[in-house]
Amino acid sequence: MLTDLQLPAATLIHGIRLAVLDSADARALAAAYQRNRAYLAPWEPLREDAFFTPAGQRFVIESKLALHGAGSEVPFVLFDGERIIGTVTLTGIVRGPFLSANLGYWIDEQYAGRGIGTAAVAAVVDTAHRRLGLHRIQAATLVHNTGSQLVLQRSGFGRIGLAPQYLKIAGSWQDHLLFQRILDASM
Repeated sequence: MLTDLQLPAATLIHGIRLAVLDSADARALAAAYQRNRAYLAPWEPLREDAFFTPAGQRFVIESKLALHGAGSEVPFVLFDGERIIGTVTLTGIVRGPFLSANLGYWIDEQYAGRGIGTAAVAAVVDTAHRRLGLHRIQAATLVHNTGSQLVLQRSGFGRIGLAPQYLKIAGSWQDHLLFQRILDASM
């Protein structure tokens, strides 16, 4: 069960705090998505206006926390003080012989390019290995999202292929590059 998974209180990333998403984060997460709506639009599915409201985020958070409680997702948020500046999420966690998860993340436009995304991904990868006992993490980026690809490469992910029409992003089915990181005892 993952409901009690928390990072140690001392976990700081360039002065940024990484924590498991909480039900009280709806207003701050809605504000983060509102600030970054245009910035994230080319990289995400089309979103209804309700998604960007505290009520919309409460619904999203409840869904994510239900998956977290079931052991299939770990949603993290990044804080600068009380302000949420991004998310890193492990989804589709599979146990048994696979021991794998998918990784997704985004960083506030004002904080991009500072190494925060790379540090946050590294911390989540370490948690996936040491606390969750996972063997593998997969991530996908749009073919033209070189910034996200750099975050993955700096975090030890290797490219494993191209998935044609993988996800419907910005209103159309788009090709994605697939990356993986095998987590082993040498971490």
